[in-house]
Amino acid sequence: MERKIYRLILFPLLAVMFYSPCSGNRSVIYRAYVTNRMDIWKNVMDRMESGMPGTNDQIIELVNYQYGYIGYCIGYKKREEAKRYLELAEKNIRLLEQRNYDRSTIDAYKCAFYGFKIGLNKLSAPINGPKSLELARSSLDHGKDNYFAHVQYGNIMFYMPATFGGSKKEGIEYFLRAKEILERDPSDIADNWNYMSLLLVIGQSYTYLDDLNSAKAVYEKILRLEPGFLYVKDELYPQLLKKMEN
Repeated sequence: MERKIYRLILFPLLAVMFYSPCSGNRSVIYRAYVTNRMDIWKNVMDRMESGMPGTNDQIIELVNYQYGYIGYCIGYKKREEAKRYLELAEKNIRLLEQRNYDRSTIDAYKCAFYGFKIGLNKLSAPINGPKSLELARSSLDHGKDNYFAHVQYGNIMFYMPATFGGSKKEGIEYFLRAKEILERDPSDIADNWNYMSLLLVIGQSYTYLDDLNSAKAVYEKILRLEPGFLYVKDELYPQLLKKMEN
């Protein structure tokens, strides 16, 4: 399950909590995430897509899962699969846009999708990069308490070169703000793969900046909440401890 940090930050398995809280898929997707069973994830997604169009809650839940799966595919060089699911996710977002769904949420996802397009074709960065940044700002303007908007803006700040206004420190600040918003309601973080992924991104960001004590605290929090998170338990945390010993 070897993954580079940029894959998890630029294409994190993150998304908003705008899914149906009663959905039986939530716990299934969460378990698939922490055990790296993306085959199960894909089956849930495909079954949901076959029933579209549905209610707004059902559509945004599906987009949430498609978003995570696209990031996974890009991280593992599954380019054609990523393109296929990106087309489906964009179709679903267009439908929500036609239904006048929450503007902040729409813009945050569109921002992320432009980021995916850069991942699929780095030469598109001069065109898609500014579009992504504009949408991230719009998402924040329309939803100051939209945690996903903060995540997207944090991604951009973390990876944008400093000469163009990027700041890794500022990027982490936006990740932490997203975490703060999400943790306001304990029911929002229970069995929530989005929350686990956010913690993972924060831990990896600290590691990237050699703030190893902060990264250790984050990984230990993850393992207290979810001892069975394989990627953290078997790879990231042991690697960090070894790095700290050296």
